Amino acid sequence: MKNRATIALATATLAASMALGAMAPATAANTQLTSIEKIQGTGTASEMVGQQVTVRAVVTGAYAEGGIRGFYVQTAGSGSEVSPEGSSGIFVYSPSGVAEVAVGDHVQVTGTVSEYYGLTQLSASASGIEVLTEPADAVKALAIEIPSSDRERERFESMLIDPQGQWTVADNYSLNQYGEMTLAQGTSSILPGERTLRQATDAFAPGSTQAQALEAENQERALLLDDGATLNFLGSNANKSVPLPYLSVDHHVSVGAAATFTGPVIMDYRYDLWRMQPQGQVVGAEDADIPAAFAQASDAGPEAVGGNVSVGSFNVLNYFTTTGDQLSGCSYYTDREGQPVTVRSGCDARGAANDQSLQRQQAKIVSALNKFDADVVVLEEIENSARFGLDRDDALATLVDALNQAAGKQQWKYVPRPVSVPADEDVIRTAMIYKNAAVKPIDESVILDDAAFDNARDPLAQAFQRVGGNSKTRFLAVANHFKSKGSDPKDGSANADKGDGAGAWNAARVDQAKALVQFAQGLKKQRNTNKVLLAGDLNSYSAEEPIRVLEKAGYVNLAAGVDTRSYLFGARTGSLDHIFGSTEVAGRVTGQTIWNINATESVAYEYSRFNYNVAQLFAPDQFRSSDHDPVLVGLQLNKK
Repeated sequence: MKNRATIALATATLAASMALGAMAPATAANTQLTSIEKIQGTGTASEMVGQQVTVRAVVTGAYAEGGIRGFYVQTAGSGSEVSPEGSSGIFVYSPSGVAEVAVGDHVQVTGTVSEYYGLTQLSASASGIEVLTEPADAVKALAIEIPSSDRERERFESMLIDPQGQWTVADNYSLNQYGEMTLAQGTSSILPGERTLRQATDAFAPGSTQAQALEAENQERALLLDDGATLNFLGSNANKSVPLPYLSVDHHVSVGAAATFTGPVIMDYRYDLWRMQPQGQVVGAEDADIPAAFAQASDAGPEAVGGNVSVGSFNVLNYFTTTGDQLSGCSYYTDREGQPVTVRSGCDARGAANDQSLQRQQAKIVSALNKFDADVVVLEEIENSARFGLDRDDALATLVDALNQAAGKQQWKYVPRPVSVPADEDVIRTAMIYKNAAVKPIDESVILDDAAFDNARDPLAQAFQRVGGNSKTRFLAVANHFKSKGSDPKDGSANADKGDGAGAWNAARVDQAKALVQFAQGLKKQRNTNKVLLAGDLNSYSAEEPIRVLEKAGYVNLAAGVDTRSYLFGARTGSLDHIFGSTEVAGRVTGQTIWNINATESVAYEYSRFNYNVAQLFAPDQFRSSDHDPVLVGLQLNKK
């Protein structure tokens, strides 16, 4: 919501200047005092708006830098309970005076009461602020499990609190831009044990009563933890020169990680959202004002899935070896020095702007895939090199060469293009790689050329057999990438977003699921196997209609039992990436997992955000090698 900061700040500045012009300086000796509780009152807004008042209180948070331009004060000795008269804390907007106070100071403030987008505050000049020498009782942090309703939260607006209960990181996307994260309080009562904010259509049918109830609960459980600033870290060069809060190469804030409060925070309301504000601006990952600790992500590979063959799905996030600088017409996203990092528009390249950027992208993908421990991997979002006048498999071959070089042996191969390739194949395609010591391909690959996929990527099928096994160990893998939920046509058609949670193009994805079922059915006899795996990015959450089509056709969601999800959008976790198996293969599953290395991590770690901030967060590791988490299943394939 901080995109409204400039307008809001101008409004507050105008209000402050009008109020300050009518004020006369006050001293501790000659001023009648008003209690903060009386100013706050018990309603949603103060009944004293426009009045000049003087309060004495203790400073609980101060922000001379970072854009907040004010400080919080609270009634001395308060905090052990909530006063029935109103909150004991209030924000003081004072750009000229905030630098004169510090947390713990006993102050007298004369200012004008106002409401700033729902936050009760005082506007005060430096002359209206006096740091007192007389001692004051310390403010206590109110230990409380934060209620869900606005009215209940109003009772301790701007007070110092000690949040109780269980907290989980639910969203970290805005850490890269606004320095804020979403935390989820407790666990879901609708989905027992769920600690994150689950995408409603990942659990319940779109538009259903259950889905609506879950989304309502998600909104109640969510609360922002801010950084004590209003900076847009993707804005001015000055902002980019301030280290991103909370994050470093070695310190992650991962979705799903437990968050433990190590210090008090202030209950704040800004930009239409309730927030927990630290007592000072958080700068970097080791700042003393950081009020919470976060469980750290493991650098190990995925959980073992057992069996003698493993199959995974991995979205490689527009891996294009044809970089923007090789083409004409490309525009770019640039770093803080104006150097191109990734292609924005204007040409067919979709990934890195130049070779340096490509090497950073490739390093992450290679690190992830070599730790993934899969024998067969279906890939999504890889370059179709034929569109650039090269062999169709050129980018795929480059990736496999890099994988083998990093592994120190020739363990990976790719599935080559079939003889027949659709003439209108997209610039982005699906692909497959495999470990040649584990499996061998049977016959050539097949691409589904069907009108249902005119707006998506064509499925690619390949039969494999375990090395040393017979036809009983044969299985068919199909790589998929269905139409995305974005770009709503808004034309009233079956593909328009109906607002039920399924997003746009649901009808297209249903047709793609039906065409996929028919495609797989026809290949079973041709490849002499009933063991079929349908894997990839289906752009459909687990309870949506395209998934139901596959299930009604007899396919089993092999990763349905895992307790993590593969994707994060809008602070909601859900799985767009799936591996479905025919009944003949489902009974041979030995384990399944979703490896949370991408969707759960801050976008700040992506190659595409290299040098966006003075804090350099890029590392050639697996974290944020894509925006989707890879899915893995283990199979026991025997000769009998």
